[in-house]
Amino acid sequence: MGSGFGDRGRGGARGRGASRGGRGGAGGARGGQKTVVEPHRHPGVFVARGKEDLLVTKNLTPGESVYGEKRLTVETTPANNAGAVNGEVAPATKTEYRVWNPFRSKLAAGILGGMEDIHMKPGSKVLYLGAASGTSVSHVADIVGPTGTVFAVEFSHRSGRDLINMATHRTNVIPIIEDARHPLKYRMLVSMVDCIFADVAQPDQARIVGLNAHLFLKVGGGVVVSIKANCIDSTAAPEAVFAREVVKLREERIKPKEQLTLEPFERDHAMVVGVYQRTAA
Repeated sequence: MGSGFGDRGRGGARGRGASRGGRGGAGGARGGQKTVVEPHRHPGVFVARGKEDLLVTKNLTPGESVYGEKRLTVETTPANNAGAVNGEVAPATKTEYRVWNPFRSKLAAGILGGMEDIHMKPGSKVLYLGAASGTSVSHVADIVGPTGTVFAVEFSHRSGRDLINMATHRTNVIPIIEDARHPLKYRMLVSMVDCIFADVAQPDQARIVGLNAHLFLKVGGGVVVSIKANCIDSTAAPEAVFAREVVKLREERIKPKEQLTLEPFERDHAMVVGVYQRTAA
């Protein structure tokens, strides 16, 4: 049941999913009064409270969707008529938010699963490995905002085209179409970063994260890794695979802080969050 819903939200029927999503809360979205947007405990992430609670990010490019996601506009009127000119009522300010679907983003699934620290906030510099078409990257760009930067690395040229297209509108995203196994190839493009997010789904994922961390991640920086068990070892139990990956991350001087599964959004996936250290963990 869970995987079927996940496939439908994530897969080829994107157009159908988008229209269905658009119909869901369109009334509340337009009215602006029915939906109340509250800050999440992770800075830069918000929760839209309405008929159903939705995870949202503040749209960096208002008026545009990236992958057909639903958008909410919330009007806020200044308190005590602040900003009024000659006694006239001050105009309401409109803020647009984009709904973040956990079935299409591992990071959103991790946040809803209760991640303690996502290690990215407004102003952060994030190295995103395995950026794909930029669905999740666009939300990370919303979180870090105009003062932050997302260095998005993707090896597939087909996905890379969509990523580059998205980055033309979001100027805080730097798309890098390159193999994350060879970070020296893009060392001239990437500065020191506060956080590395990895979703590369490769057997040597821990080594790939380590190579990039040694080059670009500041000491004390965060590492958030999405682990897909059957991409690493399809014969072993997922729990055993996750435990082995944590050991490998320790060898790369990444001290694990938390681990959680991405159920019910993804099957046999785990999110591991750690902190980069100067000496081996």
